[in-house]
Amino acid sequence: MKIDTTITPESLTGALDRFWELSGQKIELIEKEYDSSQGAPVFTVDGKYSTRGWTEWTEGFVYGSAFLQFDATGEERFLELGKKRTVERMATHVSHIGVHDHGFNNLSCYGNWLRLLNEGKIEGPQAEKDFCELALKVSGAVQASRWSTTHEGGGYIYSFNGPHSLFVDTIRSCRIVMVSHAMGHCLMGENDSPISLLGRALDHVKSTAKYSVYYGEGRDKYDEWGRTAHESVFNTNDGRYRCPNAQQGFSGFTTWTRGLAWAMVGFSEELEFLDTLEDSQFEPFGGKAAIKEICLKGAKATCDWFIANTPTDGVPYWDGGAPNLHRLGDWRERVSDPFNNWEPIDSTAAAIGAQGLIRLGRYLGLETEEGSKYWQAGLTSMKSLLAAPYLSEDSPHQGLLLHSIYHEPNGWDNVPVGQKIACGESSQWGDYHIREAALHLQRIIKGEPYYTFYGCL
Repeated sequence: MKIDTTITPESLTGALDRFWELSGQKIELIEKEYDSSQGAPVFTVDGKYSTRGWTEWTEGFVYGSAFLQFDATGEERFLELGKKRTVERMATHVSHIGVHDHGFNNLSCYGNWLRLLNEGKIEGPQAEKDFCELALKVSGAVQASRWSTTHEGGGYIYSFNGPHSLFVDTIRSCRIVMVSHAMGHCLMGENDSPISLLGRALDHVKSTAKYSVYYGEGRDKYDEWGRTAHESVFNTNDGRYRCPNAQQGFSGFTTWTRGLAWAMVGFSEELEFLDTLEDSQFEPFGGKAAIKEICLKGAKATCDWFIANTPTDGVPYWDGGAPNLHRLGDWRERVSDPFNNWEPIDSTAAAIGAQGLIRLGRYLGLETEEGSKYWQAGLTSMKSLLAAPYLSEDSPHQGLLLHSIYHEPNGWDNVPVGQKIACGESSQWGDYHIREAALHLQRIIKGEPYYTFYGCL
Protein backbone atom coordinates (compact mmCIF):
# COMPACT_ATOMS: atom_id res chain seq x y z
CA MET A 1 0.00 0.00 0.00
CA LYS A 2 1.02 3.61 -0.41
CA ILE A 3 0.94 5.19 3.02
CA ASP A 4 -0.47 8.71 2.98
CA THR A 5 1.52 10.70 5.53
CA THR A 6 -0.69 13.79 5.26
CA ILE A 7 -3.84 12.32 6.80
CA THR A 8 -4.76 13.25 10.36
CA PRO A 9 -7.76 12.07 12.33
CA GLU A 10 -9.07 15.65 12.21
CA SER A 11 -8.95 15.66 8.42
CA LEU A 12 -11.51 12.82 8.45
CA THR A 13 -14.06 14.74 10.55
CA GLY A 14 -16.39 15.53 7.65
CA ALA A 15 -16.27 11.96 6.40
CA LEU A 16 -17.02 10.67 9.89
CA ASP A 17 -20.05 12.95 10.24
CA ARG A 18 -21.45 11.60 6.97
CA PHE A 19 -20.56 8.06 8.03
CA TRP A 20 -22.57 8.24 11.26
CA GLU A 21 -25.55 9.71 9.41
CA LEU A 22 -25.59 6.72 7.07
CA SER A 23 -24.82 4.31 9.89
CA GLY A 24 -27.93 5.33 11.82
CA GLN A 25 -30.09 4.87 8.75
CA LYS A 26 -28.77 1.32 8.25
CA ILE A 27 -29.36 0.32 11.88
CA GLU A 28 -32.95 1.53 11.70
CA LEU A 29 -33.50 -0.15 8.35
CA ILE A 30 -32.42 -3.54 9.74
CA GLU A 31 -34.58 -3.10 12.82
CA LYS A 32 -37.56 -2.27 10.61
CA GLU A 33 -37.12 -4.86 7.87
CA TYR A 34 -35.16 -7.85 9.18
CA ASP A 35 -37.05 -10.86 10.57
CA SER A 36 -34.99 -12.03 13.54
CA SER A 37 -36.92 -15.30 13.71
CA GLN A 38 -34.74 -16.43 10.79
CA GLY A 39 -31.65 -16.28 12.99
CA ALA A 40 -28.93 -13.67 13.27
CA PRO A 41 -28.30 -11.47 10.23
CA VAL A 42 -24.95 -12.39 8.70
CA PHE A 43 -24.47 -10.83 5.25
CA THR A 44 -26.50 -9.09 2.59
CA VAL A 45 -27.83 -10.55 -0.62
CA ASP A 46 -28.88 -7.89 -3.11
CA GLY A 47 -28.65 -5.36 -0.28
CA LYS A 48 -30.87 -7.21 2.22
CA TYR A 49 -29.50 -8.96 5.28
CA SER A 50 -29.86 -12.73 5.34
CA THR A 51 -28.79 -15.45 7.72
CA ARG A 52 -26.26 -18.21 7.11
CA GLY A 53 -26.24 -21.23 9.37
CA TRP A 54 -22.63 -21.99 10.26
CA THR A 55 -22.26 -20.48 13.70
CA GLU A 56 -24.33 -17.75 15.31
CA TRP A 57 -21.44 -15.36 15.80
CA THR A 58 -22.82 -12.08 14.43
CA GLU A 59 -25.87 -11.19 16.54
CA GLY A 60 -23.88 -9.26 19.13
CA PHE A 61 -22.58 -7.01 16.36
CA VAL A 62 -26.15 -5.94 15.53
CA TYR A 63 -26.90 -4.63 19.02
CA GLY A 64 -23.31 -3.57 19.64
CA SER A 65 -23.63 -1.32 16.60
CA ALA A 66 -26.58 0.42 18.26
CA PHE A 67 -24.45 1.15 21.34
CA LEU A 68 -21.62 2.50 19.16
CA GLN A 69 -24.10 4.68 17.26
CA PHE A 70 -25.35 6.17 20.52
CA ASP A 71 -21.79 6.74 21.70
CA ALA A 72 -20.96 8.62 18.50
CA THR A 73 -24.15 10.66 18.17
CA GLY A 74 -25.88 10.79 21.54
CA GLU A 75 -29.17 9.68 19.98
CA GLU A 76 -31.07 7.94 22.77
CA ARG A 77 -33.14 5.68 20.53
CA PHE A 78 -30.06 3.69 19.61
CA LEU A 79 -29.12 3.22 23.26
CA GLU A 80 -32.58 1.92 24.07
CA LEU A 81 -32.53 -0.37 21.04
CA GLY A 82 -29.18 -1.85 22.05
CA LYS A 83 -30.29 -2.44 25.63
CA LYS A 84 -33.66 -3.92 24.69
CA ARG A 85 -32.32 -6.36 22.12
CA THR A 86 -29.35 -7.41 24.26
CA VAL A 87 -31.71 -8.40 27.09
CA GLU A 88 -34.11 -10.16 24.73
CA ARG A 89 -31.71 -11.98 22.48
CA MET A 90 -28.21 -12.47 23.86
CA ALA A 91 -28.49 -14.77 26.90
CA THR A 92 -27.99 -17.94 24.87
CA HIS A 93 -24.76 -16.51 23.47
CA VAL A 94 -23.36 -16.04 26.97
CA SER A 95 -23.73 -19.74 27.74
CA HIS A 96 -22.92 -21.00 24.22
CA ILE A 97 -20.39 -23.82 24.71
CA GLY A 98 -20.03 -24.59 21.00
CA VAL A 99 -18.19 -21.55 19.62
CA HIS A 100 -14.93 -19.64 19.87
CA ASP A 101 -16.68 -16.29 19.31
CA HIS A 102 -17.58 -14.98 22.79
CA GLY A 103 -15.23 -12.02 22.50
CA PHE A 104 -16.99 -11.00 19.30
CA ASN A 105 -20.62 -11.56 20.26
CA ASN A 106 -20.83 -10.69 23.93
CA LEU A 107 -18.18 -8.03 24.41
CA SER A 108 -19.71 -6.09 21.52
CA CYS A 109 -23.06 -5.63 23.28
CA TYR A 110 -22.74 -6.30 27.02
CA GLY A 111 -19.23 -4.81 27.01
CA ASN A 112 -20.19 -1.58 25.27
CA TRP A 113 -23.27 -1.20 27.48
CA LEU A 114 -21.16 -1.55 30.63
CA ARG A 115 -18.45 0.73 29.23
CA LEU A 116 -20.98 3.51 28.66
CA LEU A 117 -22.21 3.12 32.25
CA ASN A 118 -18.70 3.14 33.70
CA GLU A 119 -17.64 6.15 31.62
CA GLY A 120 -20.66 8.09 32.86
CA LYS A 121 -21.99 8.57 29.33
CA ILE A 122 -25.25 7.02 30.48
CA GLU A 123 -26.93 6.56 33.82
CA GLY A 124 -28.52 3.40 35.09
CA PRO A 125 -29.19 1.50 38.29
CA GLN A 126 -26.49 -0.69 39.82
CA ALA A 127 -28.52 -3.66 38.62
CA GLU A 128 -27.64 -2.80 35.01
CA LYS A 129 -23.93 -2.90 35.81
CA ASP A 130 -24.34 -6.14 37.74
CA PHE A 131 -26.26 -7.66 34.82
CA CYS A 132 -23.57 -6.82 32.30
CA GLU A 133 -20.72 -7.83 34.60
CA LEU A 134 -22.26 -11.22 35.25
CA ALA A 135 -22.75 -11.80 31.52
CA LEU A 136 -19.11 -10.92 30.79
CA LYS A 137 -17.73 -13.00 33.65
CA VAL A 138 -19.67 -16.08 32.59
CA SER A 139 -18.96 -15.57 28.90
CA GLY A 140 -15.21 -15.40 29.53
CA ALA A 141 -15.24 -18.58 31.61
CA VAL A 142 -17.36 -20.47 29.08
CA GLN A 143 -14.96 -19.39 26.35
CA ALA A 144 -11.92 -20.49 28.33
CA SER A 145 -13.46 -23.90 29.02
CA ARG A 146 -13.20 -24.75 25.32
CA TRP A 147 -9.63 -25.91 25.80
CA SER A 148 -7.05 -28.17 24.16
CA THR A 149 -3.53 -28.71 25.47
CA THR A 150 -0.41 -28.78 23.32
CA HIS A 151 2.55 -31.13 23.49
CA GLU A 152 4.75 -28.29 24.79
CA GLY A 153 2.51 -27.81 27.82
CA GLY A 154 0.51 -24.80 26.67
CA GLY A 155 -2.86 -24.82 24.96
CA TYR A 156 -5.47 -22.98 22.96
CA ILE A 157 -9.18 -22.18 22.80
CA TYR A 158 -10.32 -24.53 20.07
CA SER A 159 -12.56 -23.47 17.23
CA PHE A 160 -16.04 -24.69 16.41
CA ASN A 161 -14.37 -27.29 14.18
CA GLY A 162 -13.33 -29.22 17.26
CA PRO A 163 -10.46 -29.86 19.69
CA HIS A 164 -7.87 -30.25 16.92
CA SER A 165 -8.44 -26.76 15.53
CA LEU A 166 -6.84 -23.43 16.44
CA PHE A 167 -8.25 -20.48 14.49
CA VAL A 168 -6.19 -17.30 14.11
CA ASP A 169 -9.46 -15.35 14.60
CA THR A 170 -9.74 -16.37 18.23
CA ILE A 171 -6.93 -14.13 19.43
CA ARG A 172 -9.46 -11.33 19.33
CA SER A 173 -11.96 -13.42 21.26
CA CYS A 174 -9.34 -13.64 24.03
CA ARG A 175 -10.59 -10.18 24.97
CA ILE A 176 -13.56 -11.66 26.81
CA VAL A 177 -11.32 -14.01 28.78
CA MET A 178 -9.07 -11.11 29.78
CA VAL A 179 -12.04 -8.98 30.84
CA SER A 180 -13.52 -11.82 32.90
CA HIS A 181 -10.16 -12.28 34.64
CA ALA A 182 -9.82 -8.56 35.33
CA MET A 183 -13.27 -8.64 36.95
CA GLY A 184 -11.91 -11.14 39.46
CA HIS A 185 -13.47 -14.21 37.91
CA CYS A 186 -11.97 -17.65 37.32
CA LEU A 187 -13.05 -20.89 35.69
CA MET A 188 -13.92 -23.64 38.15
CA GLY A 189 -12.98 -27.17 37.11
CA GLU A 190 -13.36 -30.66 38.55
CA ASN A 191 -13.12 -30.98 42.33
CA ASP A 192 -13.61 -27.22 42.63
CA SER A 193 -10.20 -26.57 41.07
CA PRO A 194 -9.79 -22.92 40.04
CA ILE A 195 -8.35 -22.33 36.56
CA SER A 196 -6.72 -18.98 35.82
CA LEU A 197 -8.43 -17.13 33.00
CA LEU A 198 -5.35 -14.98 32.55
CA GLY A 199 -3.25 -18.12 32.18
CA ARG A 200 -5.56 -19.55 29.55
CA ALA A 201 -5.67 -16.31 27.60
CA LEU A 202 -1.88 -15.94 27.67
CA ASP A 203 -1.38 -19.55 26.57
CA HIS A 204 -3.76 -18.98 23.68
CA VAL A 205 -1.92 -15.83 22.64
CA LYS A 206 1.38 -17.73 22.74
CA SER A 207 -0.04 -20.60 20.66
CA THR A 208 -1.45 -18.19 18.08
CA ALA A 209 1.87 -16.39 17.79
CA LYS A 210 3.80 -19.66 17.51
CA TYR A 211 1.58 -21.64 15.14
CA SER A 212 -0.70 -19.21 13.28
CA VAL A 213 1.87 -16.54 12.39
CA TYR A 214 5.01 -17.01 10.31
CA TYR A 215 8.20 -15.00 10.66
CA GLY A 216 10.41 -16.00 7.74
CA GLU A 217 12.22 -18.53 9.91
CA GLY A 218 11.89 -21.53 7.60
CA ARG A 219 8.90 -23.39 9.03
CA ASP A 220 7.95 -24.39 5.49
CA LYS A 221 8.81 -23.54 1.90
CA TYR A 222 6.39 -20.59 1.86
CA ASP A 223 7.36 -19.08 5.18
CA GLU A 224 7.55 -15.28 5.08
CA TRP A 225 7.39 -12.44 7.61
CA GLY A 226 3.80 -11.92 8.68
CA ARG A 227 2.06 -14.67 6.74
CA THR A 228 -0.81 -16.19 8.72
CA ALA A 229 -2.62 -19.51 8.55
CA HIS A 230 -6.36 -19.42 9.21
CA GLU A 231 -6.34 -22.78 10.98
CA SER A 232 -3.61 -24.74 12.76
CA VAL A 233 -4.28 -28.46 13.11
CA PHE A 234 -3.14 -30.58 16.06
CA ASN A 235 -3.12 -34.28 16.92
CA THR A 236 -5.45 -34.36 19.91
CA ASN A 237 -3.97 -37.62 21.19
CA ASP A 238 -0.65 -36.03 22.10
CA GLY A 239 -1.14 -32.31 21.39
CA ARG A 240 1.46 -32.16 18.64
CA TYR A 241 1.12 -29.57 15.87
CA ARG A 242 0.54 -31.19 12.48
CA CYS A 243 -0.08 -28.63 9.72
CA PRO A 244 -1.57 -25.31 8.59
CA ASN A 245 -5.03 -25.31 7.05
CA ALA A 246 -7.68 -22.88 5.83
CA GLN A 247 -11.45 -22.76 6.05
CA GLN A 248 -12.22 -19.40 4.49
CA GLY A 249 -8.82 -18.74 2.91
CA PHE A 250 -7.44 -20.23 -0.28
CA SER A 251 -5.02 -22.59 1.47
CA GLY A 252 -3.01 -23.16 4.61
CA PHE A 253 0.02 -21.83 2.78
CA THR A 254 -1.51 -18.50 1.76
CA THR A 255 -2.75 -15.59 3.85
CA TRP A 256 -6.49 -15.11 4.22
CA THR A 257 -6.56 -11.39 4.82
CA ARG A 258 -9.42 -11.24 7.31
CA GLY A 259 -7.66 -13.82 9.47
CA LEU A 260 -4.54 -11.67 9.18
CA ALA A 261 -6.56 -8.64 10.28
CA TRP A 262 -7.90 -10.41 13.38
CA ALA A 263 -4.30 -11.07 14.39
CA MET A 264 -3.27 -7.47 13.65
CA VAL A 265 -5.85 -6.00 15.99
CA GLY A 266 -5.72 -8.89 18.46
CA PHE A 267 -2.01 -8.61 19.20
CA SER A 268 -2.17 -4.80 19.27
CA GLU A 269 -5.10 -4.67 21.69
CA GLU A 270 -3.53 -7.25 23.98
CA LEU A 271 -0.38 -5.14 24.17
CA GLU A 272 -2.50 -2.23 25.38
CA PHE A 273 -4.31 -4.39 27.92
CA LEU A 274 -1.23 -6.12 29.30
CA ASP A 275 0.19 -2.76 30.35
CA THR A 276 -2.78 -2.31 32.72
CA LEU A 277 -1.91 -5.41 34.76
CA GLU A 278 0.62 -5.64 37.58
CA ASP A 279 3.85 -7.43 36.73
CA SER A 280 3.27 -9.89 39.56
CA GLN A 281 0.25 -11.37 37.78
CA PHE A 282 2.54 -12.70 35.05
CA GLU A 283 5.07 -14.46 37.29
CA PRO A 284 3.38 -17.90 37.05
CA PHE A 285 3.26 -17.57 33.24
CA GLY A 286 6.83 -16.68 32.29
CA GLY A 287 6.85 -12.97 33.08
CA LYS A 288 5.29 -9.89 31.58
CA ALA A 289 8.22 -8.91 29.38
CA ALA A 290 8.22 -12.26 27.58
CA ILE A 291 4.54 -12.18 26.66
CA LYS A 292 4.75 -8.55 25.55
CA GLU A 293 7.68 -9.46 23.30
CA ILE A 294 5.59 -12.24 21.73
CA CYS A 295 2.65 -9.90 21.12
CA LEU A 296 4.82 -7.14 19.71
CA LYS A 297 6.53 -9.50 17.27
CA GLY A 298 3.18 -10.88 16.13
CA ALA A 299 1.67 -7.41 15.76
CA LYS A 300 4.57 -6.04 13.75
CA ALA A 301 4.81 -9.08 11.50
CA THR A 302 1.12 -9.17 10.60
CA CYS A 303 0.87 -5.41 10.14
CA ASP A 304 3.97 -5.42 7.93
CA TRP A 305 2.51 -8.18 5.75
CA PHE A 306 -0.69 -6.16 5.35
CA ILE A 307 1.21 -3.04 4.29
CA ALA A 308 3.37 -4.97 1.82
CA ASN A 309 0.54 -6.97 0.22
CA THR A 310 -2.36 -4.55 -0.04
CA PRO A 311 -3.28 -2.22 -2.94
CA THR A 312 -2.20 1.40 -2.70
CA ASP A 313 -5.41 2.58 -1.01
CA GLY A 314 -5.11 0.11 1.89
CA VAL A 315 -8.01 -2.23 1.03
CA PRO A 316 -6.90 -5.84 0.39
CA TYR A 317 -8.09 -8.69 -1.75
CA TRP A 318 -9.62 -11.60 0.14
CA ASP A 319 -6.47 -13.77 0.11
CA GLY A 320 -2.87 -12.88 -0.67
CA GLY A 321 -2.49 -16.10 -2.64
CA ALA A 322 -5.86 -16.09 -4.40
CA PRO A 323 -5.41 -18.17 -7.59
CA ASN A 324 -6.36 -15.47 -10.09
CA LEU A 325 -4.60 -12.48 -8.57
CA HIS A 326 -1.89 -12.75 -11.21
CA ARG A 327 -4.51 -11.88 -13.84
CA LEU A 328 -4.79 -8.43 -12.27
CA GLY A 329 -1.19 -7.58 -13.09
CA ASP A 330 0.72 -5.49 -10.57
CA TRP A 331 -2.26 -5.15 -8.22
CA ARG A 332 -0.13 -3.98 -5.27
CA GLU A 333 0.76 -0.82 -7.23
CA ARG A 334 -2.84 0.18 -8.02
CA VAL A 335 -5.92 1.10 -6.03
CA SER A 336 -8.19 -1.77 -5.07
CA ASP A 337 -10.83 -2.75 -7.64
CA PRO A 338 -13.91 -4.47 -6.16
CA PHE A 339 -15.51 -4.72 -9.61
CA ASN A 340 -12.72 -6.63 -11.34
CA ASN A 341 -13.41 -9.93 -13.09
CA TRP A 342 -11.08 -12.23 -11.15
CA GLU A 343 -10.81 -11.96 -7.36
CA PRO A 344 -12.95 -10.27 -4.69
CA ILE A 345 -11.87 -7.49 -2.37
CA ASP A 346 -12.58 -7.99 1.33
CA SER A 347 -13.18 -4.55 2.78
CA THR A 348 -13.79 -6.06 6.22
CA ALA A 349 -10.14 -7.07 6.42
CA ALA A 350 -9.28 -3.39 5.99
CA ALA A 351 -11.83 -2.25 8.60
CA ILE A 352 -10.48 -4.71 11.14
CA GLY A 353 -6.82 -4.32 10.20
CA ALA A 354 -6.92 -0.51 10.21
CA GLN A 355 -7.70 -0.52 13.90
CA GLY A 356 -4.76 -2.84 14.52
CA LEU A 357 -2.45 -0.50 12.60
CA ILE A 358 -3.69 2.58 14.44
CA ARG A 359 -3.39 0.95 17.85
CA LEU A 360 0.06 -0.45 17.17
CA GLY A 361 1.23 2.94 15.91
CA ARG A 362 0.04 4.68 19.05
CA TYR A 363 1.52 1.96 21.24
CA LEU A 364 4.96 2.37 19.65
CA GLY A 365 4.72 6.16 19.74
CA LEU A 366 3.70 8.56 16.98
CA GLU A 367 6.95 10.42 17.42
CA THR A 368 8.88 7.34 16.28
CA GLU A 369 9.37 6.42 12.63
CA GLU A 370 7.99 2.94 13.17
CA GLY A 371 4.95 4.07 15.15
CA SER A 372 4.15 6.81 12.65
CA LYS A 373 4.29 4.32 9.79
CA TYR A 374 1.65 2.04 11.28
CA TRP A 375 -0.53 4.95 12.41
CA GLN A 376 -0.56 6.57 8.96
CA ALA A 377 -1.17 3.20 7.29
CA GLY A 378 -4.27 2.74 9.42
CA LEU A 379 -5.51 6.23 8.58
CA THR A 380 -4.89 5.53 4.88
CA SER A 381 -7.15 2.48 4.99
CA MET A 382 -9.80 4.36 6.97
CA LYS A 383 -9.88 7.24 4.50
CA SER A 384 -10.59 4.77 1.70
CA LEU A 385 -13.33 2.96 3.63
CA LEU A 386 -15.15 6.17 4.57
CA ALA A 387 -15.88 6.99 0.91
CA ALA A 388 -17.10 5.38 -2.30
CA PRO A 389 -16.91 2.67 -3.46
CA TYR A 390 -16.80 1.24 0.08
CA LEU A 391 -19.28 3.37 2.00
CA SER A 392 -22.85 2.33 1.24
CA GLU A 393 -24.80 5.43 0.26
CA ASP A 394 -27.76 3.63 -1.36
CA SER A 395 -30.74 4.18 0.96
CA PRO A 396 -32.47 0.78 0.47
CA HIS A 397 -29.22 -1.16 1.03
CA GLN A 398 -29.16 -2.44 4.61
CA GLY A 399 -25.38 -2.71 4.76
CA LEU A 400 -22.91 0.02 5.69
CA LEU A 401 -19.54 -1.24 4.43
CA LEU A 402 -19.61 -2.63 0.90
CA HIS A 403 -17.53 -5.37 -0.72
CA SER A 404 -17.38 -7.80 2.17
CA ILE A 405 -16.54 -11.48 1.64
CA TYR A 406 -17.63 -14.26 3.99
CA HIS A 407 -16.60 -17.58 2.43
CA GLU A 408 -15.14 -17.36 -1.06
CA PRO A 409 -14.12 -21.06 -1.29
CA ASN A 410 -17.67 -22.17 -0.51
CA GLY A 411 -19.16 -19.64 -2.90
CA TRP A 412 -21.52 -18.25 -0.27
CA ASP A 413 -21.19 -14.60 -1.29
CA ASN A 414 -23.59 -13.01 -3.74
CA VAL A 415 -22.44 -12.30 -7.29
CA PRO A 416 -24.65 -9.48 -8.60
CA VAL A 417 -26.16 -9.61 -12.04
CA GLY A 418 -23.64 -8.38 -14.57
CA GLN A 419 -20.63 -9.12 -12.34
CA LYS A 420 -18.23 -12.07 -12.45
CA ILE A 421 -17.18 -12.04 -8.79
CA ALA A 422 -18.87 -11.36 -5.46
CA CYS A 423 -19.05 -7.65 -4.68
CA GLY A 424 -21.38 -4.92 -3.50
CA GLU A 425 -22.51 -6.67 -0.31
CA SER A 426 -22.04 -6.13 3.42
CA SER A 427 -21.66 -8.20 6.57
CA GLN A 428 -22.37 -7.67 10.25
CA TRP A 429 -18.70 -8.03 11.23
CA GLY A 430 -17.72 -5.49 8.59
CA ASP A 431 -20.41 -3.01 9.56
CA TYR A 432 -19.63 -3.35 13.27
CA HIS A 433 -15.88 -3.05 12.91
CA ILE A 434 -15.95 -0.03 10.62
CA ARG A 435 -18.20 1.58 13.26
CA GLU A 436 -15.78 0.59 16.01
CA ALA A 437 -12.80 2.01 14.09
CA ALA A 438 -14.74 5.19 13.28
CA LEU A 439 -15.71 5.66 16.93
CA HIS A 440 -12.10 5.06 17.94
CA LEU A 441 -10.98 7.91 15.66
CA GLN A 442 -13.83 10.21 16.68
CA ARG A 443 -13.01 9.85 20.36
CA ILE A 444 -9.36 10.66 19.60
CA ILE A 445 -10.44 13.78 17.69
CA LYS A 446 -12.73 14.93 20.51
CA GLY A 447 -10.25 14.13 23.27
CA GLU A 448 -12.61 11.61 24.85
CA PRO A 449 -11.38 8.54 26.77
CA TYR A 450 -9.34 6.20 24.59
CA TYR A 451 -11.58 3.44 23.25
CA THR A 452 -10.56 -0.05 24.41
CA PHE A 453 -12.20 -3.42 24.81
CA TYR A 454 -11.44 -3.21 28.54
CA GLY A 455 -13.16 0.16 28.96
CA CYS A 456 -15.94 -1.82 30.63
CA LEU A 457 -13.72 -2.52 33.66
